[in-house]
Amino acid sequence: MNERKSFFAPVKAWKYLLKKPVTIKKEDVFDNPREASDQYRGFHQNDWDKCIGCGTCASICPTNAISMVEIASLKIEDGKKNERPALDYGRCSFCALCVDICVSDSLKMTKEYVHLSKDIDSFYFIPDINGIHNTQEKQGYVRDETSELLDLERVKMAHEDVSRKNSFIEIVKGYSMEMALAESARCVECGICTATCPAHMNIPEYIRSIYENDLKGAVTHLYKTNPLSNVCGRICTHLCEGACSLAVRGEAISIRWLKRYIVDNTPIEDYEEAVLSFVTEPVNGKVGIVGSGPSGLSAAYYLRTLGYEVDVYEKRAIPGGVISYGGPEYRLPEASVQKDIGMIKKTGVNFITNTKVGTDITLEQLKEKYDAVFLGIGFSLSRPLNIPGSDHKNVEYAIPLLAETRDYLRGSSKMPDVHEKVVVIGGGNVAFDVARTLLRLQIEKYGKVNVAMASLENRDILPADLEELEEGEEEGIIGSFGYGPEEIVVENNKIVGLKVNKVISIFDEDKRFNPKYDKTDSYVIEATQVYISTGQMPEYDMITDDMKEKMEIVRGKIITGEYGQVENLPWLFAGGDIVRGPDIINGVANGHDSAYGIDLYLQSKNK
Repeated sequence: MNERKSFFAPVKAWKYLLKKPVTIKKEDVFDNPREASDQYRGFHQNDWDKCIGCGTCASICPTNAISMVEIASLKIEDGKKNERPALDYGRCSFCALCVDICVSDSLKMTKEYVHLSKDIDSFYFIPDINGIHNTQEKQGYVRDETSELLDLERVKMAHEDVSRKNSFIEIVKGYSMEMALAESARCVECGICTATCPAHMNIPEYIRSIYENDLKGAVTHLYKTNPLSNVCGRICTHLCEGACSLAVRGEAISIRWLKRYIVDNTPIEDYEEAVLSFVTEPVNGKVGIVGSGPSGLSAAYYLRTLGYEVDVYEKRAIPGGVISYGGPEYRLPEASVQKDIGMIKKTGVNFITNTKVGTDITLEQLKEKYDAVFLGIGFSLSRPLNIPGSDHKNVEYAIPLLAETRDYLRGSSKMPDVHEKVVVIGGGNVAFDVARTLLRLQIEKYGKVNVAMASLENRDILPADLEELEEGEEEGIIGSFGYGPEEIVVENNKIVGLKVNKVISIFDEDKRFNPKYDKTDSYVIEATQVYISTGQMPEYDMITDDMKEKMEIVRGKIITGEYGQVENLPWLFAGGDIVRGPDIINGVANGHDSAYGIDLYLQSKNK
């Protein structure tokens, strides 16, 4: 029960009317800060180094006392905005909800304060760790388990109850509606993920649509910036999750899996209506696209939404590039790939397959046939590894194996020739795709697994996703991480193994790739077949020497303008791997940007 106040309480204050006022010098105040009443929660203090500028404090404030202010001196980084909360103590109710919800644990309260001013604006300030109200921290209100407002643990995905290595089926089952609603409820809608995503997808918006059970609206948000959401819902590099504000104190929102929930569960009629709603009336313009990988598909879709006629040239029998011939079936099912491509076909994009530009038709011919040409050929070649023995007939490369396996699973090709003992060189996601594909083929052919991996990077700095490492090892991959290849050992014209040395460092003082080894720590990994997965590179045989002289190519990548236009060849645009390097979501972003650039170019020509 609350203690009742005395009826005479106001009268007790009258005695102070007759007392002489006390004058406090400013320097005395800073040397001897006052302490707030025990009944007071305290004044705000913000650690700018920890603060990520997410704005959750401003969003939750019931009196609108907090606003986010841009600080020009702060750098914008992935996972951080250059904004900091500003407080208006004329409005603040000191409820401390801002402290309860702070995702970075940067916002606290202190009982000590220093404040002398007749300026009404002085009650509005931007607190920092040594802010206007405090000199030495005397702890005020503190968040505890009871007042914690964030759900810091993500909802786990369900998995099929089968042995992963015995099958190419997709093991991750995806979220149920109940699970998706629970996971979407964790999002604080700060938008930091959107800034980090290369395609700048409307992530908080489509997550809110899930929470509101509006899947058609969610699909609409997806297709504003990404026409490959089935693919990206499964194998995107999910940079957004690395930047998620909840990851500072807990686990990131499962943004990728929520995207997958949308595309897997939206009724097909709603899905098609949302996708086709962006397509406008035809305009007078025709664009040719070389390559049907992520960047080419993205450019094709967004050019169709602008009304252009679009032809896509693909050298293989099935469009899709890396998504059709790269990602393994157990991570990227055929049905998901075909759903994305099928939707793009429904917009009116025309695919011309089994046609290699540079052989069956030239770029010069495309220039004459179309108003503009987009080059999105990807990194279709494996990068060679020049070590002794690498020219042996049983040395294979990542890209051909993954493509052959996809065709084998489609029933259009025989099983790749996989040996009983193999070793994979590389430590990225593609290397794990190769290793995990090989062990599945070994199970089918031999009934047992013998796959080893060797990478320059140790376990702590592997470029592959952690889940790839964990699942790969669970399936039986034997890793020699932190060991680099010296030679492929050949005896009597047969591979017997891979000699590796302990890695001392990978980069030199100038941060250039220059591995150093301890050759006293070396051994041979037994194998009769070696697969190299140390990177990819482009195939530029369709570009004439005359064109190459007019364009700038740096370390295998074509230099373009902001919207993909190639300088000195204004009719030619490029994107994807050959501009940004191999990454699906970057390819999607490049294709979208280039579609905008092509539209600007053609509109300027028609003026």
